[in-house]
Amino acid sequence: MPEADDNEAKNFFVDVPQQAEAFQLKGSQSLDWGMKNRLARIFNPVSGRTVMLAFDHGYFQGPTTGLERIDITILPLAPYADTLMLTRGILRSIVPPSSQKAVVLRVTGGASILKELSNEEIAVDIEDAIRLNVCAMAVQVFIGGEYEKQSIGNMTRMIDLGTRYGIPTLAVTAVGKDMKRDARYFRLATRLCAELGAHYLKTYYVPEGFETVTAACPVPIVIAGGKKIAELDALTMAYRAIQEGAAGVDMGRNIFQAEAPLAMIQAVRAVVHQNEKPEKALELYRSLKNKQK
Repeated sequence: MPEADDNEAKNFFVDVPQQAEAFQLKGSQSLDWGMKNRLARIFNPVSGRTVMLAFDHGYFQGPTTGLERIDITILPLAPYADTLMLTRGILRSIVPPSSQKAVVLRVTGGASILKELSNEEIAVDIEDAIRLNVCAMAVQVFIGGEYEKQSIGNMTRMIDLGTRYGIPTLAVTAVGKDMKRDARYFRLATRLCAELGAHYLKTYYVPEGFETVTAACPVPIVIAGGKKIAELDALTMAYRAIQEGAAGVDMGRNIFQAEAPLAMIQAVRAVVHQNEKPEKALELYRSLKNKQK
């Protein structure tokens, strides 16, 4: 037993009210401490934004260009990302356990590019997500797709399980090839997922009306990078999305398929966290690219 302290405590600071730090992330005030702590690892507490590096494409596409050897092409980029979005197979086989980066784990799957992609099911048990110490679980949701109801069920099931154990759920809104990618569709898709409990959303940027998508969604939205486009176009898309209310970007191909991926992810960081304008970010990209030669 420790010895009793004979000194009478004096420093009660009775004239100083106890401070409670407000959690800055949109729509997250009522979440439990564990949820907030995980979200604070995903979203930079200073900027309130995130740069997610997505390389989970192999779960339905196989070895996508740039992801043939993740140990060679992706791991060098990891220090510049806030969050790694990947599958459990890649996490266990390639990512070093010493990594301190937040992990968003893909937990749905079941159909390849050879089949109907919306026919997904829950592919990861919540216990495995806990074992892997992930910060969030990503569920694909196909609003308007053939298996829309099934995918929504996947999402709500993981929201319930994640809430039980303090792990947020990221709803990823997939767009079918026959669907119109406009603000009206994305307002529907993101709002529906948020209403059913998703803690944050991943969706596509649209040049007209995107600010109405973010305004109508009560939780944070990060934008998907989509197909590979020119570096300036990708930086411009990221900048506009951030200025129009997005809380970050989840880029894959526009980073790892860039001519200089290491320079590109740093340029994207400047846009997301420092509000750097696209032209200045492109200058940074070119400068870093030249130094890497």
